[in-house]
Amino acid sequence: MLAGGLLLLATQACVVPDPDEAIWIRIPPDDPLEAVAESLATHGIVPSAAAFARFARLGRKHRGIKPGVYPFVPGTPMGRVLADLRKGRPDAVRIRVKEGVWLAELAPVLSRVLDLPLDSLTAAARDSTLRARLGTTAETVEGYLLPGTYYVPVQSTPPEVWRQLADAFAARWKPEWDARLDTLGLSRHELVTLASIIEGEGGGAGELALIASVYHNRLAQGLRLQADPTVVYALGTRTRLYNKHYGFDSPYNTYQVNGLPPGPIGQPSRASILAALYPAETDFLYFVATRNGHHEFSRSYREHLVTIRTLRRR
Repeated sequence: MLAGGLLLLATQACVVPDPDEAIWIRIPPDDPLEAVAESLATHGIVPSAAAFARFARLGRKHRGIKPGVYPFVPGTPMGRVLADLRKGRPDAVRIRVKEGVWLAELAPVLSRVLDLPLDSLTAAARDSTLRARLGTTAETVEGYLLPGTYYVPVQSTPPEVWRQLADAFAARWKPEWDARLDTLGLSRHELVTLASIIEGEGGGAGELALIASVYHNRLAQGLRLQADPTVVYALGTRTRLYNKHYGFDSPYNTYQVNGLPPGPIGQPSRASILAALYPAETDFLYFVATRNGHHEFSRSYREHLVTIRTLRRR
């Protein structure tokens, strides 16, 4: 099941240096010091909002804080943070990466907004160094472009664009998740791939863990995932599926291949990553989407068929 409205972008004048692994913080005009400090603390840039506010008030230096968009690495000394906030920054483009968007959908928009050649952006998404940093064995950085709002420097090169988005993913990956991967017997790449499929199924946040349980159960039993979003991704166009599509020859079509596809099929949200990491404990093996966007779950194929017939009668 596909969620609509996958991409939203807008431009805004801001600034940008180029530290590799940074979290981007927007300071609106006339924002009080307390709000600035709270934003920095919330994103882990400074350890305490109160401590930063006290520090900034020494010598009334907080009065020199300029609005803009700033990249900070968590744990940066407060003196450095304050100094950067007092300097200001150059122009950037505000980009919103929506959950589930494909790299193939995102690249043309970035090309247009940043005035970069599409073929250069596409090639940069295949950069082996960046893919190695992320630990992906797929051909591109698909799946590792963390959904959220970014402020991309207007002078960014294609590699810098993807690195900024991918670094946000790496920065927000929690160490305890690696221990959980060992428990699940999955690599991070496999987990992100599974999370992208869960994202593609849509549904309410309360159903993500149930959807995840179905796929974990099917993997454990050696059953094909038979996930519709993988077929759509394989086709390369967001279209309604018909019977003829399920036989489409592609390593991403999980109706035709065993196990997980070779890589993610879009950008999973944090909620879908958590669902893949911590699925509900069920014995469900099937589910079907309802007209209201929810899902009905079944334990057997016979029960699944009954559910489908019931939904069709409705």
